[in-house]
Amino acid sequence: MEYNEMLAHMTPEIYQRLKQALELGKWADGRALTQAQKDSCMEAVLRYQAMHLPAEEHSGYIKDQCESSQQDAAQVIKIH
Repeated sequence: MEYNEMLAHMTPEIYQRLKQALELGKWADGRALTQAQKDSCMEAVLRYQAMHLPAEEHSGYIKDQCESSQQDAAQVIKIH
């Protein structure tokens, strides 16, 4: 099975386990992830997100504008 095909069939549960392992730096059984495992998990998580999740749910997603700049713009419009 090709890597992308495997990711296309990855379940949300497996995705969550990989994501949690990355966040904690260890597997659910307490064993630490090696650097190679971190790299592989990161690639799988990012590719899964690109294939299955909307952009707003991707790791590292940043809105086009922050809330404060939207509020500032709204205040400027009210003043004029």
